[in-house]
Amino acid sequence: MDVFALFSARIGNAMQVLFPQAGADLLARIVVEPPRDPAHGDLSTNAAMIVAKPLGMNPREVANALVEHFKHDTDVTSVEVAGPGFINFRLATPIWHQVLRSVAEQGADYGRSTLGGGEAVNIEYVSANPTGPMHVGHTRGAVFGDTLASLMAYSGYEVTREYYINDAGSQINTLANSAFLRYREALGETIEIPPGFYPGDYLIPVGQALKAEFGDSLLGKPEAEVTPLVKERVLAAMLDLIKADLAQLNIHHDVFFSERTLHGAGGDIELTLAWLRAEGMIYEGRLDPPKGKTPEDWEDREQTLFRATDYGDDVDRALIKSDGSYTYFAADIAYHRNKFLRGFKHMINVLGADHSGYVKRLQAATKAVSLNAADMDVRICQLVRLLKNGEPFKMSKRSGDLVTLADVVEEVGADATRFMLMYRRNDAAMDFDFALVKEQTKDNPVFYVQYAHARTHSIFKTAARDLPALDFSPAALAAAEIERIVTPAELDLVRVLAAWPRTVTAAAVAHEPHRIAFYVHELAAAFHSFWAKGKDDVSLRFVNEDDPKLTLARLALVDAVRQVIVNALAILGVSAPEELS
Repeated sequence: MDVFALFSARIGNAMQVLFPQAGADLLARIVVEPPRDPAHGDLSTNAAMIVAKPLGMNPREVANALVEHFKHDTDVTSVEVAGPGFINFRLATPIWHQVLRSVAEQGADYGRSTLGGGEAVNIEYVSANPTGPMHVGHTRGAVFGDTLASLMAYSGYEVTREYYINDAGSQINTLANSAFLRYREALGETIEIPPGFYPGDYLIPVGQALKAEFGDSLLGKPEAEVTPLVKERVLAAMLDLIKADLAQLNIHHDVFFSERTLHGAGGDIELTLAWLRAEGMIYEGRLDPPKGKTPEDWEDREQTLFRATDYGDDVDRALIKSDGSYTYFAADIAYHRNKFLRGFKHMINVLGADHSGYVKRLQAATKAVSLNAADMDVRICQLVRLLKNGEPFKMSKRSGDLVTLADVVEEVGADATRFMLMYRRNDAAMDFDFALVKEQTKDNPVFYVQYAHARTHSIFKTAARDLPALDFSPAALAAAEIERIVTPAELDLVRVLAAWPRTVTAAAVAHEPHRIAFYVHELAAAFHSFWAKGKDDVSLRFVNEDDPKLTLARLALVDAVRQVIVNALAILGVSAPEELS
């Protein structure tokens, strides 16, 4: 049961009756949400202010009409106009009992929705160059993308998790050359790694594998023959390494798309450029020099350009370099046409902070290749500052001095890594404090939430000890006298539970999975607060030996809290332990 959706529908129906001249588009803009100040009520709506001006009416006049209508609703105890025309509702206690019943009946599906209607959505995330292990800079985008994918699936979308393998650039040749040096090292040579090569120890096993497969035979072959052999094997090894790194955070992609498949005669880039040309989206022309400092590689020449500005970009984009090779953007536009042709009208790309300039061009590309039939949302994940002894680590694959995803997980665990990276908006920079995430205190958000879940199980253990004859099986909890839940403290906790379906929907619509982490922390705080009240007021304790029926009702409330915490942590990819050591 979604209280907010329920009353949104009731308010919409009332507006149709009271003001039939208001169209469906106007009514669709009505919002029902919690008031900013809980003292003002349970629900608030802007309905009167939305329709008043288009109908040539005073907002309070519209609001008063709606107030009169809801005075006859038995689920509403009071309704009043506030400010310029907001309407605040207080709901009857049976509504909150219905919420508890819904949690018990729906279990893991409480909060799940059909918002997506089964539509396909492609979420591309991580997509790091396959030149080494995942470092902490990649980890934030990996966790964000994976959590967003779980959120969208929970909200009724058919989700494909995709990784774009950047395996066609010059960095891959550098990687192959670096691996070949390690091969020579495995054969007993003393090597010196030149500047610009990848010096990391993670290439040593690749060199050893090459030795095991080829012996010393590669030393006598021409470079043109050796490089492709090495490239295939080092790419496969790096991709296995990346997959193993991501698996430590329980991240698994459905599709690994190779950029190399876009290139070559008859490849997607060639076909896409031909299609764009036929559609009049390509022309030959010159670009103005960029504003500010002109890059060294900028050329004032006639070139093949995509009409990106027709689709919302700031400038038109070059597709072919002066040497005849394709630009990175040519590959990007072909790749997104490939996605569209695979049936994706909804695309989400998760990129790092250094790609913020790509947003408009990717959105323009998606609009163009789909003839405006597809939408693209680009989510930028800002930098993570990893603190160690008060000093941030610098990370560089080429120097070999990097903090890997595996390092972070080994230090604090997968749960803490995932939760803490989601406990902040993706577009805000963050510090990842090793000391904080290892503390077992309320200041550590992941511990605080997991402790709330463990505490729910502890309460059931207490009930089993103090009331051994009490049946609190799922069937017994479902039949509990929920009507005994009436105190303000209890109902406040139920109100937080009631916000879960709305939170899921809002997070999915906005593509903001951090809202799930914020919500479950709020629920944990509300639960801990109620438990603390029971220490001072025995009438509020969950287990009452003198009143088994009240105990059973409160155990049903505890179980509802447990279930919603589990639901939220499942989306976040975080475990819900029954005990904490």
